Amino acid sequence: MQHYLDTNRANWNDRAAAHAVRTGLGYGVQRYVDDSTLLSDVVRFDRERLGDIAGVKTVHLQCHIGTDTLSLARLGARVTGLDFSPVALAEARALVAETGDAVEFVESDVYSALSVLPQAEFDLVYTGIGALCWLPSIDRWAAVVAGLLAPGGRLFIREGHPILWTMDERLADDLHLRFPYFEQQEPLEWDADSSYVATDRPITSTKTYEWNHGIGEIVTALLDAGLTLTMLVEHDSVPWEALPGQMVERPGGEFALDERAGVAPLSYTIQAVKPLG
Repeated sequence: MQHYLDTNRANWNDRAAAHAVRTGLGYGVQRYVDDSTLLSDVVRFDRERLGDIAGVKTVHLQCHIGTDTLSLARLGARVTGLDFSPVALAEARALVAETGDAVEFVESDVYSALSVLPQAEFDLVYTGIGALCWLPSIDRWAAVVAGLLAPGGRLFIREGHPILWTMDERLADDLHLRFPYFEQQEPLEWDADSSYVATDRPITSTKTYEWNHGIGEIVTALLDAGLTLTMLVEHDSVPWEALPGQMVERPGGEFALDERAGVAPLSYTIQAVKPLG
């Protein structure tokens, strides 16, 4: 398992540097410096569902270069970002040093979060798009979330739908379900020199390992960890062109199916609460 983690970390170190360029490519991070009120597309999409988070002690798991993390801070949350990539964290710290947003960052993989963060003290555990597929066990993830949350605290996650992860994006003539929907012990192995956003150079650490987790598995893991499900909303869009040649772009950076509109959910939002007492 350590081989998978190390390989994925090398890939994300490489991506982080490419995603953080100030040329307008990648995540377009210069926008957050130029506009102190800008929120990331991912955070803005769920703004109403997220509600008032002013003063809320928050941890953002798998925070990458911090654009969603600083967006939570701009909504008033007291935020700590956690990621396993030292390059991503260096870029995130450099970004908030320029923007002035009050965010702390901690280096760790998700499964080790309870050893580097205070337990049972966070009012909000937040996770954004494209995170769970890098974790081999959804049960272990849910246990970490429950361990971080204070009584009455909540998990809030928007993620790519597991039905989307079954689709082969390389086949542009139609939707093709080719990959496992349910969690498997062995990961899918990928080898690609491109990322999901435009970059100014190819990725050099090209190999990655990923795992899918079905909606039922995710919900059951949260319930088994002692949390109470309070929201499950499926969406017909995602914030990147997940299936090239088969999608149309909507305002706000969302992409939806074109000819097959409405055929499948593409992302979801889940909220779960840790009971009091």
